Amino acid sequence: MKKILLPTDFSENSLNAIKYAVQLFENENCTFFLLNTYTPTVYYIEYVPISTNPSGLSDVIKENNLKNLENIVEKIQSEYKNPKHHFEIIAAFNTLILEIQDLIKEKNIDYIVMGTKGATGAKKILFGSNTVHVLKNAKCPVLAIPGDFAFEKPHEILFPSDYGIDFQEKHVKPVFDIATSHGARVNVLNVSYGNELTEEQNKNKKKLEAYFKNIAYFFHSISNENIPEAITKFQLKTRINLLVMINNKHSFFENLFFKSNINQIGFHLNIPFLVIPSKS
Repeated sequence: MKKILLPTDFSENSLNAIKYAVQLFENENCTFFLLNTYTPTVYYIEYVPISTNPSGLSDVIKENNLKNLENIVEKIQSEYKNPKHHFEIIAAFNTLILEIQDLIKEKNIDYIVMGTKGATGAKKILFGSNTVHVLKNAKCPVLAIPGDFAFEKPHEILFPSDYGIDFQEKHVKPVFDIATSHGARVNVLNVSYGNELTEEQNKNKKKLEAYFKNIAYFFHSISNENIPEAITKFQLKTRINLLVMINNKHSFFENLFFKSNINQIGFHLNIPFLVIPSKS
């Protein structure tokens, strides 16, 4: 049984992500943990542990949030009747990041699915600070769903790779499972500046081929383009509806998403984005 964590702030973005999750895993036996965290404004410090739990105000907030979580479960269960899916609700006096870290260990979470506003508005911010922090640091795969993305089965998966990782089963299993469940094709995209693959890169590529031997996959090689351009062009050429990356330190994943010039690279993500940690 898969265990999937669904953080929600009761926004339309987070509700859309919950709907995406129950449809993506419709064929799987799943327990979904709906999580809402709350910190009264006067006590709120992002990413800092909170040791005091003021009675009264906290109890009122928790009761109200539990009721809102129950309403979401009722809505989802009426809209997507699925006997394979079980729901639990959690309202926690904690910061989102710390609570997620605790629940990954406590519940042995397989995936986190969360909503994001995407690259919209005047500032063109790709992800909010909470989403970025979860993507960078979570010890399990994280799936970020743009708020305006209506569910469609992931038939074409884009998996950029520099073949710089000694691929293990944990790196490819989420991709393999989704591809198998939905009959999807995995498009492995390597972007270079005209250099030949090293011996190590070729070895890693062959390992990837072995892992994907029982699903549809295709290797693509593009030279003399930067990563964002290559991804954007590939999306236009092929109807990609899921982007997957492995969060490997010092890889182009880091360079692409978390450098200070994130807002100047012209990268617009309008499809679901699955990030797989290189270490768990």
